[in-house]
This record gives sequence, C-alpha cells and structure tokens, in this order.
Amino acid sequence: MSDGASTYDASQIKVLEWPETVRMRPGMYIGSTGERGLHQLLFEVADRAVNEAANGRAGSVGVTLMADGSVRVTDDGPGIPFAAAGNTEGPGMEALLTELPFGPRPDDRRAVVMTLFGLGPAVANALSSRLTAEVRREGVRRVQEYARGVAVAPPTVAGPATGSGTTLTFRPDVTVFGEAQYSFAVLAEYFRELAFLNRGLDISLTDERPPGGPQAARFRFLGGVRDLVVSVPARAGTPVHTEVIGFEREDPRMAGTMEVALRWCGSSEKRIRGFANSMATPYGGTHELGLREGVAAALDAHARRRGLLSAEGPDLDTDRIAEGLTAVVSVKLDRPEFVGATRRELGNAPVRACVAEAVREHLGTWSEENPEQAAAVVGRILRAEALD
Repeated sequence: MSDGASTYDASQIKVLEWPETVRMRPGMYIGSTGERGLHQLLFEVADRAVNEAANGRAGSVGVTLMADGSVRVTDDGPGIPFAAAGNTEGPGMEALLTELPFGPRPDDRRAVVMTLFGLGPAVANALSSRLTAEVRREGVRRVQEYARGVAVAPPTVAGPATGSGTTLTFRPDVTVFGEAQYSFAVLAEYFRELAFLNRGLDISLTDERPPGGPQAARFRFLGGVRDLVVSVPARAGTPVHTEVIGFEREDPRMAGTMEVALRWCGSSEKRIRGFANSMATPYGGTHELGLREGVAAALDAHARRRGLLSAEGPDLDTDRIAEGLTAVVSVKLDRPEFVGATRRELGNAPVRACVAEAVREHLGTWSEENPEQAAAVVGRILRAEALD
C-alpha cells in the first residue's frame, strides 16, 4: 500500500440512529420490500394484539385493509400505556414504537409466534410514512402521531374512551414498498390457520379497497386442529373413516403440549403438516417424525393382532401409512429449537419420542374401539401399495 493510500479508522464508521437503521436496510428486518415484506410488516404489528387475545387479556383482534393503503390493527385488551408501566406490564407504547428489542426472543408455550425475530411494531413505524397510535385506557383516549418512525408530537388526550384497547394504524411507505399491495386471500388463509391452531382465538379481517364494496371474514374455531383437518378441500377424497382422530397431551419430558388430528381419505395425496408454537414448519422436524412413527407402530400392531397382515409380511412403515393421510401435529414448547435461522424445521430431540408414544397409544386405543374403521384404514393402505 502506498504512503498516499487512505487509512480506515473509527472516523470512517457511520453509526446509524433510529429510524435510519431500519430504513436503510429494510430487507434485514422484514425479508423483502414486496408483498411478502408488507405482510411481515402487518404481522409485526398484529403479533402483540394476537397474543393479548390468545392469553385472555383481550377478546378479539381486528385487521382492516383501508382504501387509502393504510392498515388498522385493533384489540380490546387493557390498552398499552404510553409511558413505561413498570416491570409487570412491560414497555410503554413509545418504547414499542421506537426501540428494537435486539436479543433472543423469550420462549413460552403460550406465545403465538407470528414473526421470526419478534421485533414488533417499531419496524412498521420506521417503514411507514404515517403511524397513529391510539390507546383507550382507564376511561381516557390518548393518541400519538409518527412520521417515518419519528414522533410528530407528544401523546395527547383525545377525549373519553368507551371500553379499552389499542389501535395502531399505519401506512407503509411507498418509497420503500413501491406498488406492492396486501393480498386479502393470503392474509385470510394465514389468520384462518392461526385461529385453528389457537382454539377460541377471534380474528376478523376486513378489506375496504374493492370498488364493489368491502369484503370481510371472521375466524374463530373451537375444535382446534380437528377443525383444520376437516377443512381440507374436497379433493382429499371421501373419508375412509367417519370421525377425525385427535387428541391433546401435555408431556413434561418435552416441556410442552401437543395437539394431533388425522384422517385417511380416498385421494392418494399425502397432507402432513407440522407447527411449532403456531409457526408452520414446512421442512418438518422431530414432531412430524414422531407422528409418522407413532401411526406406523399403532396400525402395524393392530393389523397383526387382527390378522390383516401375515406374520411374514413387511411392516407398515412410515412411508406406507402416509398414503391418503391428512394429519396435523401442533406442538407448543417452552424452549423450541429449530434447525437453521428461518425456523422451518423443528429440532427438539425429546419431541420425537413423546409424540410417537402419544400417537401410538391414542391411535392404538381408537383402533381397538373401532375395529371396522381401523380395518378400513389398513385395507386402504394395503390396496394403495398393491397398485404401486
């Protein structure tokens, strides 16, 4: 290096302040600046409201796609105070909207996980041209406005409040997202699935953008993942057995709970879906392996006891039993461990044995109590194999 070459020292390091730290590299925080990133922006805001409802602090959550491009997320919980409320209630509204909670996200089986990193509404505030925070608490309605992550003015009292709750209305910045638009269909399917996975969760989605008038959907299911299996489209074929087989169990060995539902249908399509703390795991993991192993063990044992399989015949292994199977396994863990940073595959080793044992026991009991339906399931599997 020549004597005239410039040197690199601390004076050349630029420290980004809020909100430039988010606005300069939005993809680092929400994945993209297209439709997927817009949806992630909404999930960062809705995450807190959904968890309020899932944990009994709120009765319902409403999401509205407004005609001007804004999004409104509201809940009827106790209302987040603008000032910090002490350790018992967590950070105040201003902290939630202007501070990124860097560090590992606290894990809790009761938490509904909607985002990878749990950065919260601060990300949406930084990437929105306008955000309005409204809190209805203790009979008073307070409002504060932000522009691109910066408060326009301090919180103001806007009059008396009827009931309580929190409403965040934000307009994604077109200089960041361009012409990207929210998809009602994609969001409706996501919230619908979330309501299946969290029994009793009440979420409504309204789209005010269509020129022909608003469209709306409300999601609330009391049957849990059983209802999710029932909802599979008709192309799954005629059910082989009349009822959806399902159960729930808590197991301290895996520090969590499991909810399983399954049904065999006439189609050859295999539909096995896994979730960990309400987040889909498309690459599978230990919960799905346990489900397959438990099903194979229970059906193989029943088939041999009933003479549906000869002593010399091959086992009903995890591949054979999946033919025509629609199944959901949802685990909620205090300490979920994932393979890779994107949380697409569950890695908790104890989960595999716990789920396999529970499925084997429950499906084994069902098979003995419903021998004709169990025989129909085994027969369907054997017929499919004969056609291969």
